[in-house]
This record gives sequence, C-alpha cells and structure tokens, in this order.
Amino acid sequence: MEKTSNPVAAVDADSLRREQLTHLFPVVKSFYREPLVLDRGQGVWLWDVEGEKYLDLFAGILTTSLGHAHPEVVERIREQAGRLGHTSTLYLTEPQISVARKLSEMAPEGLTRTFFTNSGTEAVETAILTARLYTGRSEIVALRHAYSGRSLLATSITAHASWRPAGGIAAGVVHARSPYAYRCPFKRPCDESCIDRFIDDLVEVIETTTTGRPAALMFEPIQGVGGYIVLPDQYMRRAAEVIRSYGGLLIVDEVQTGFGRTGSHWWGIDHAGVAPDLMVMAKGLAAGFPAAATMAREEVAAAWNVKSISTFGGNPIAMAAADATLEVMRREDTPSRCAARGRQLSQGLEALKQQYPWIGDARGRGLMQALELVHPQDKSPHPQRALALLEAARRERLLLGLGGLHNNVVRIGPSLLIEEHELAEGLQRLTRACAAVEAG
Repeated sequence: MEKTSNPVAAVDADSLRREQLTHLFPVVKSFYREPLVLDRGQGVWLWDVEGEKYLDLFAGILTTSLGHAHPEVVERIREQAGRLGHTSTLYLTEPQISVARKLSEMAPEGLTRTFFTNSGTEAVETAILTARLYTGRSEIVALRHAYSGRSLLATSITAHASWRPAGGIAAGVVHARSPYAYRCPFKRPCDESCIDRFIDDLVEVIETTTTGRPAALMFEPIQGVGGYIVLPDQYMRRAAEVIRSYGGLLIVDEVQTGFGRTGSHWWGIDHAGVAPDLMVMAKGLAAGFPAAATMAREEVAAAWNVKSISTFGGNPIAMAAADATLEVMRREDTPSRCAARGRQLSQGLEALKQQYPWIGDARGRGLMQALELVHPQDKSPHPQRALALLEAARRERLLLGLGGLHNNVVRIGPSLLIEEHELAEGLQRLTRACAAVEAG
C-alpha cells in the first residue's frame, strides 16, 4: 500500500493511544481494535501519523462534504481568522448574513428564517423549542431507529437503547414505527401497501401515547445512525399530512441528508415534494467546520420572543467556511454529482450483495448508501461480520462507517465531490475486503 513520509515532526501513535485511555472520557470510543491516528487530509484522501494513505468513504460521518482541506474553504477561513474571529450573536457580520441568504435560496419553500448554532444537537434543540413555543404544546413524535444527538432531549428522541443513557431521558417524546423496508413487520418483501400500516401506526401512537395534541413530528429522510433506512416518499408526504391534521408541525432533520447528498435535490425531503415547517442541518454545512442551522417559516420563527443567545453560533470563522462551502456546492451542482456517483455506487454495492449471501440488503440514495450484514440462514443481524469487514477495509486502506440498531450496517458517505475514478477505486478496495471476510 502507498506510504508517504510525514512532513510534520514524528508522532508516536502508540503513545497517543495510551494517553487516550488516560485523559479522555471512557465513553469516547474510536473505530477499529487499534484506533487509527490521523494526521492530515486532502480531498478524499487521509494520511495517518505513520504516513499510510487511506481512501475516505465516510467523510468524518458525512461531514467533510467537499473533501478534506478544500482550498477555497481553507483560504476563506485563513482570511477571516486574520480579520475577525469572534463576536457572538449580539453583533452582525457579513458572513453570517451571506450564509443565511444562500440557505433561504436553497431551502424548501417557506423556510426563510435561520438560527445558527454549533452542532446538529443544538439545531435539533432549537427546532423543538421553537415548535413548542409556536404551538403552545410540548409532546414530540419521533420514529424508531432515529438518532438526534447527545443532549438530554436529543438522546430522548434517539430510538436506540445503546445511545440512551440510564437516567437521562426526558418526558414527552413518543416513537412510531420506522418504515424499515428490509425488516418490515407487516410483509416481506415490503411493498407500497405497507405504507398504510406504518401510517396507521403513526396515528395510533398519537392517539394512544400523547394527549392527541402533539407539538411536532420529527424525522430524518434517511435515518443515518439507524443504518441508512430510506423513508419512502409517499410515507413522508402522508406523515406530514397526519401531523398537520393534529395541529402539529413537521420538523425535518437534514443533518446527514442535506446539500445534495441524496442526489437530484438539495434536501432529502425534496424527493417527497414536502415543505417542512422547520428544518435542521449541520455536518456538511461548513465542510467539517463546526456550524449548524435551524430554519423555520416566518410565523414559526416569530413565536420565539424571549431572550436567547448563542455564544459561538454564527461564529465569523465558521460562517466564512460555510459561505465558501455553499458557493462551491452551488457551482459544482452537488445534487447532480451525487445522483451520478450514487448510480455508480449502487451498481457496485448491488453486485456485492448478489455475490455474498451475508449481505442482506444494499440500500440508500445518492452518496448515502449502505450494506446490511446478516446471518445467511435467518437474516438476523451479524455485527461481528460488519466489524470484520470494517477491519478488512482498513487493511485495504479504505475507511467506512458502521451503524444500525445492532451495529451490523456498513455505511458509505464520501465527499460530495468524489470523482468517478476515486469511487471506482473505493469499490475495488471494498470488493477485496469482502473477499477477505469471505475467506475468513
């Protein structure tokens, strides 16, 4: 495998791994049996501190949307850092207004107001509080297999036991069935008739586990941590109708699906032709720099009329990074790029599924696709094989992600600007990794 000299002073990877065990919270876990110590990146490539070169198909959990160290983003950050680094939301800066203007031009119809924060967790908190203020209600409906972040409220919306700490769950959140086609509880193979059943469940959850007056329904168009469960377009349309029929708002979580990643559209919800009342985004917004946003309709945003501040929200440096990122995305037409590369990726993953009976499902949209690994006999989740594939891919110098309720889903989500030949190289490395897992 390709190895390059490290231009930075030598770093002892083993010492860093030992110090992680001493200085960081034990809950801070790394991928792989031996944590990978990264040093630098460029585009879709990463180098560790020992000079090994890796092809990155996970993009820091779909966050380095333009690849690592995109030159236009780097230059804009450098310039802004030398001009003005911090103000808080008590002052205006040109980059903040520029990003808000661009987002309003790209967002679904009616979303014209923006509140900037630092992370997806904060964006979710902002959206839910806004919905509660607007409706005068408190209950939130979410979906099973959802993931929303690490705050008290966000972990309560999250529907994975392994992500919900004991004693850390907030009241007022209920969960309907997720339209998880591969593991459909109604019919296998799942088909469009099952959507009626999932919608019936949503209605029943509202009518039996809430007061019947929920503040909002929140969902991800593709459930990211859930293992890239793709919500059918018809389900999203009908779910929006259901929550609005009960007087609640629709909150769409585009933290992972936004900015063209699902292909053909800027947002995952656009595939369903639905305009939400509130929408949250983060991760790819600033190509890896900490920036998040909550967008709302005019009258919904106006309901928040008490004091509020975000010390680092709309930070000038983060906004400069986001502004440059959005300019590149629009110029490069990332929805079209992701659609084309998504077709290439889908063909490659489907071929692997046909070859190996332990690949139960290949699914996703655009550059957000996954393989669900199973025991061939009964199709039950096989997290051990998923870990084995992750390790085999690392030996091929290929970086992937994991997800799913049982951690048996291998996730792929590279830079939105990945080139055809780079993705082809990634599929070749993944093919070799699958062969290694099969050989044992």
